[in-house]
Amino acid sequence: MLAWLKHYRRELLAGDIGAGIIVAMMLIPQGMAYAMVAGLPPVTGLYASILPPIAYALFGSSMVQSVGPMAITSLMIGTALAPLAPSGSALSVLLAGQMALIAGAMLFLSGLLRLGFVASLLSQPVMSGFTTGAALLIASGQIEALLGGALAAIHRPSAVIGLSSLLALWLAKRYLVRGLAALGMAGRLADTLSRVAPVVVLVVATATVAAFGLAPAGVKVVGDIPAGMPAIALAVSGEHWRPLLFPSLLIAFMIFLSSQAAAQSLAHRRGERIVTNHELLGLGAANVAAALSGGFAVTGSISRSAVNFSAGANTPLASVISAGLIVLALSVPTTWVSLLPLPALAATIILAVLGMIDSTTLKDAWRYDRSDAGALLATTAGVLLLGIEQGVILGVVLSLATVIWRASRPHIAVIGRIPGSEHFRNIERHQVETLPEVLIVRVDADLFFGNVDAVVNHLDQLLKSRAADGLPTRHVVLVMSAVSLIDTTGLYALGEINRSLGKDQVKLHLAEVKGPVMDRLQRTDLVSRQLSGQVFLSTADAFRCLDAEHSPTT
Repeated sequence: MLAWLKHYRRELLAGDIGAGIIVAMMLIPQGMAYAMVAGLPPVTGLYASILPPIAYALFGSSMVQSVGPMAITSLMIGTALAPLAPSGSALSVLLAGQMALIAGAMLFLSGLLRLGFVASLLSQPVMSGFTTGAALLIASGQIEALLGGALAAIHRPSAVIGLSSLLALWLAKRYLVRGLAALGMAGRLADTLSRVAPVVVLVVATATVAAFGLAPAGVKVVGDIPAGMPAIALAVSGEHWRPLLFPSLLIAFMIFLSSQAAAQSLAHRRGERIVTNHELLGLGAANVAAALSGGFAVTGSISRSAVNFSAGANTPLASVISAGLIVLALSVPTTWVSLLPLPALAATIILAVLGMIDSTTLKDAWRYDRSDAGALLATTAGVLLLGIEQGVILGVVLSLATVIWRASRPHIAVIGRIPGSEHFRNIERHQVETLPEVLIVRVDADLFFGNVDAVVNHLDQLLKSRAADGLPTRHVVLVMSAVSLIDTTGLYALGEINRSLGKDQVKLHLAEVKGPVMDRLQRTDLVSRQLSGQVFLSTADAFRCLDAEHSPTT
């Protein structure tokens, strides 16, 4: 805790202050916008941006992670609360805090139990598919707010504000950095300033509503925002624990995955190391803090963390400064924000989430591994057709299914010796020397219950193919250089291979068995009594020994 503060240096302060100001300018509109996505009053997004970053600074390991409301988790909250409480009601706020409490407690407990390995349950393509599906869901859900009504009943003043804001945000994202650079501004500063374009757009939209009296004309606005800090209290609903438990656990899972992706990416750029279990503690503490302060579930934001980094943040003090500025904004009269038009907020949401659509991963996966690309597309479709919670479950299932499917089909190669060396390579890829009555096979995977049938069947097919080609087999050498584990099923399979080959007067040999694997094999009868052949230290030793009986052919 606070290791960064113990070693804080004065020269780091300027960067932290600058980054804190920039991120606060992003957090204010984003917090209110994502509260809308969650079906909560906009002010709860500001509440969720005060204590959580401070709590994360105490426990987390990332120096530049920006913790606060995020689009995907907000959508998951809104989906879970929709059947339980009216949108924007006091009950919805209470239940959202309860979900943050459950998620935070689970994350913190996972950190104590060192369960950081769960980050591997979703592959990158599946995570990309989930993010893309969620982005499309969020964007489509904001169309009505953007236009002031359904497509059949568009409110023209609202639509003008919404579409104009969307166009302005798009132009700023596309051309502002280039324009500022053309004016002589440093690239890093230009990029940072372009990130706060939504603040300028919202200020202009609010001024327009005030100047032309558009609120009485039907343009929906944020309305009164209570000034001052939220009360620190823990309120829960006893009758809602059961319906909130499962979605809260899914949200905790997504919080960790999203935050971990942001933290790892930026830590790599800074030459730092992320401690996964500390991240769980930090995120857990942040969500418990959100529950205590009238907020909702928070996570590390990839976009805001990137801005925090590019704006010069050096330590979590930058996030603490951002939280302090939001406190300051709530401490003055909040009439300045009451006329902020919802169509403009919807525009900021749409443009932000559309940037989450990841076409690059799909293109790369399609070229490199079609099964990954299929999993990505299936996850996206699952989110869109089945819903956000089912999409998370589908993503986990597809990730695990992909691992199992690949593990059940190990690569197996017949190998021979590179002439004049002791290197052995695949006979289908290299010109090699082989022995006429010897089959040397390398298994490039662990031997366990999920793949032993494939190994046995492949070996059987190789022997039948050799017999059909008129090549007698007297020795089979299994090269185990890639085998780090043989489970009980794999042990029995080796015994069966040994017995089956023995019936045909064929000896089974093992080569390059790793030490830990050999330690376990020596406790069995396979090596000490049953094995018909030998255990060779290297493939080269096996080749030389068996070459004493047979002449090589090329």
